[in-house]
Amino acid sequence: MIDEKAQVAVLMGGWSAERDVSLSSGKACAEALRAEGFSVTEVDVQRNIASHLEELKPDVCFNALHGPFGEDGCIQGILEVLNIPYTHSGVLASSMAMHKRIAKEIIGAAGVPIASDKIVKRGEAALGHLKLPPYVLKPVADGSSVGIFIVKDIETPPPGADILAAGSEDDDMIIEEFVDGLELTCGVLGNRALDVTEIRSEAHDFYDYDAKYAPGGSQHILPAEISPNIYQFIQKWTLTAHTALGCRGVSRADFRYDEKKDLLVCLEVNTQPGMTATSLLPEMAEKAGWSFNELVRWILEDASCNR
Repeated sequence: MIDEKAQVAVLMGGWSAERDVSLSSGKACAEALRAEGFSVTEVDVQRNIASHLEELKPDVCFNALHGPFGEDGCIQGILEVLNIPYTHSGVLASSMAMHKRIAKEIIGAAGVPIASDKIVKRGEAALGHLKLPPYVLKPVADGSSVGIFIVKDIETPPPGADILAAGSEDDDMIIEEFVDGLELTCGVLGNRALDVTEIRSEAHDFYDYDAKYAPGGSQHILPAEISPNIYQFIQKWTLTAHTALGCRGVSRADFRYDEKKDLLVCLEVNTQPGMTATSLLPEMAEKAGWSFNELVRWILEDASCNR
C-alpha cells in the first residue's frame, strides 16, 4: 500500500507521437495526487530517465506515458531494474498489448471476437490492394489511432505516398477487415468491467487522433444505447481480454459493432488509457461513483513491482 508520505514521480511526455496527450494526462494526474495530499514531482521523460530516477529516488512512479517506450514494456522494465513500484500493467502485459497482432492472438484464443488480419510491409501496402476492400491498415505497435489508413472500396486507390510518408517501407503493418458501425469502448478498474461508452465522431471517418483529443471532436454516449445482450458481451469480453493479457490496474478495450450484420469485434486493448479532460476511462469511473481524484489515487495505491 502506498501511503501519503510517499514521494511520487509522475512520468509523462516522452518522445512518441502521443507526447502532447501524455503531458496533458500527466499534469491532470499530478494535480489530482497533490489534491490528495501526496508529494509529487512531474518528470518529462527523456532518454536519461534511468539515471534521472536514480538521482530523484521516488518511492513510486505513476506512469502517464502513452505510446512506444511508455506502454510497451520498456519503461516498465527500467522501473523493475530500479526496483521502483509503478502503476498500470507490467512488462509482459504491456509489451503484448501494445503489439496489436500478438494481443489479438491472445485475446482471440480466450474467446474474444476479433477481425481477420495479417502482417504486411508498409511498402507493399502502398502499391496495391493486398486484401479485398474494405480494410484497415495500421501500425502493429502504436496508439491513439496514429498512422491508420482506411480503404473503403475497390475504387479507392491504395494509400500510396501517404502511407510511405508515415514510416519506412519495411515497417510491419496490420491489414485488417474493416467493420462498419458503432465505435464502442469499455474499461476495467481492478477486476471490474465498467460501463460501455459509444463514441460518435460524425466529422471523422473513425475515432482518429483529432476525434480523440480535440475539443468537440467526438461525443461520448454513456451508457451506450445498444441492446442489453451486446452491452453485456462487451463487458464480459473486455474483462476477458484484460485477464488474458495479464493486465493490472486499469485498461480499456475498443470494439466495433455492425448492427446490420450483428457483428462485434474487439480492435485492441489499451493498458495506459488517456487521463485528459476528454478521456473515456475517467468518465466511466465517474459513472461508477469514482471522482477523478479518487480514481487517480486508487491507481497509485495499486502500484507495485513484479506486475
